[in-house]
Amino acid sequence: MQERTKSFYVVFAIAAALIVPAAIALRTVIDPAILQTTSDNPTPLGYTWSLGLFIVPIGVLAWWFACRPDLKFPRKAFWRTIGVLTPLGFALDLLFGNAFFTFPNKAATFRCEIPALGGAIPIEEFIFYLTGFMLVLLSYIWCDEYWMAAYNVPDYEEVAKDIPRIVHFHFASVILGVVLLAAAIVYRKFVSGASDGFPWYFIYLICASLIPSAGFFYTARRFINWRAFSFTFFLLLLISLLWEVTLALPYGWWEYRSNILMGLHIGAWSGLPLEAVCVWLTVTFTTVITYEVIKIWKALGTRALEAFFGIGK
Repeated sequence: MQERTKSFYVVFAIAAALIVPAAIALRTVIDPAILQTTSDNPTPLGYTWSLGLFIVPIGVLAWWFACRPDLKFPRKAFWRTIGVLTPLGFALDLLFGNAFFTFPNKAATFRCEIPALGGAIPIEEFIFYLTGFMLVLLSYIWCDEYWMAAYNVPDYEEVAKDIPRIVHFHFASVILGVVLLAAAIVYRKFVSGASDGFPWYFIYLICASLIPSAGFFYTARRFINWRAFSFTFFLLLLISLLWEVTLALPYGWWEYRSNILMGLHIGAWSGLPLEAVCVWLTVTFTTVITYEVIKIWKALGTRALEAFFGIGK
């Protein structure tokens, strides 16, 4: 347990060691260059084809997963996790997609759109969320079961047998969430220079990670392979930055509505909002916790109410 707690802090120490110097370097850009295109359609079907950044790695990892008949337990947990999280991503687009994002470059998509609140949304967005969750989870499972298998939990039934209930309030998660929300609101209202908006997107991201963390982190942290988590997070962050910074934002595949952001942008990266960087930490954290909680539940072999709340014991 102590070793896993130490690993948890090491993950964020590594992140800080990379983020701090990067932030200092990026802040030196006071007059960002602006991309000027010479064509009305500089990236035909660009968003559609770029989904291969997720789909190709998924295909490789899925082939490895399918060739491991000994991983029946993780395979069942994988599909249950996807079944839980994918609707959340779809709900973001259906309910809040047009409130959070715009899609100015229609020619970069297949022009097949899904009706949503406030207007239709490109189908690529829904494929983005589905494949995003799948790549996060497959990357974590590959690391946990193969690349960094020395640091996983080999016998879930043995470790989980003494857990009275999975849901256990984690006060530190709530405090951290409240502090981050307050900081975002204060920055938007008093520092950003645009006090008329409100950081709704950041609030959504915090809630998406805070709710599972507040209820499940206390139990799940001893099962999470933090080395596998760190690999997954940095991999997805790298892909995301490549995707958004060099392609999506410069060519208008999608953009963020300014009135729902906290107002902290990275000018050197086409005005990338801080929320876009945070989203993959949120997605990775929520996906891994959900996956581990489902594995714990199945290892306990009891009904949901008994496993999660201790009711009926």
